[in-house]
Amino acid sequence: MLDRIRASIPALPPAEQRVAKLLMADPRSFATLPVVELAARSHVSKPTVVRFCRSIGYDGLADFKLKLAGSVNEGVPFVHRAVDDDDKAGDIVVKVIDNAVAAMLRYRNAAAGQSIERAIAALAGAGRGGHRIEFYGVGNSGIVAQDAQHKFFRLGVTSAAVSDGHMQVMSATMLQPGDCAVIISNSGRSRDLLDVAEIARRKGATIIAITASGSPLAREAQHGMQHILLSADHPEDADRYSPMVSRLLHLLIVDILTTGVALRLGSAQLRPLLQEIKKNLRLKRYASPDRGPGGLDQEGDSESNSSTP
Repeated sequence: MLDRIRASIPALPPAEQRVAKLLMADPRSFATLPVVELAARSHVSKPTVVRFCRSIGYDGLADFKLKLAGSVNEGVPFVHRAVDDDDKAGDIVVKVIDNAVAAMLRYRNAAAGQSIERAIAALAGAGRGGHRIEFYGVGNSGIVAQDAQHKFFRLGVTSAAVSDGHMQVMSATMLQPGDCAVIISNSGRSRDLLDVAEIARRKGATIIAITASGSPLAREAQHGMQHILLSADHPEDADRYSPMVSRLLHLLIVDILTTGVALRLGSAQLRPLLQEIKKNLRLKRYASPDRGPGGLDQEGDSESNSSTP
């Protein structure tokens, strides 16, 4: 949580930066002091302290202090354990799983509820209004964008996943007010995705950036009140192995957004649609053959479709 706030300081107004510096100097005291004392020590007004909490994605001072207290007092054990060349298979299992679980717990404690709520509201509004929801990503993030589109189109909303740079430019150019551009990037420095963000902003679409705080893409998503930053920060040795943890975090955020949007759209509308999809998918499966002795069907072939999803 503190790492994310530290990375966000350059994008804050000067008065809010003073509040942030007070926080970084002594997080434990910040979590317990009254707003009057926080304002006096920062040499700002009381509303500025509240604005600072909202600028970094929390509902207000009370919500921020609650999350901060949990972070600095209890903490989440997070030891980034890079895989070494001489690790045995058992070591690899422990390190990879520990990294993933710790990153998810860390995100759970640091997630800004207000930003997630705004993102869900924007996506649900686009879905109800028949607007477009476009998911953009390249490389590993392109895979996450495809997964997001797969989840959202089943909710009956118009969605697409675009990973080719030229197609992204054309897609973003066709965006309109009310549409949502969900841009997914681990580094937040991809030129293609920054171009998409700039075009989408000019076209009046809402930008939802899932990326590292403090990155160029994160700053692009903070240019206007309608745009939303969903920070996903974690240490990861991308030079030694594929950035798996970032992909898991991004998939987790997509699942959170999908669940929230489904609830907003309402079960009365979605349940019949999802039931019909499930019914039609059953028709794509092979029926279980009549098995004879020893697990063989009547024609003597062993069953080969027992693991069909």
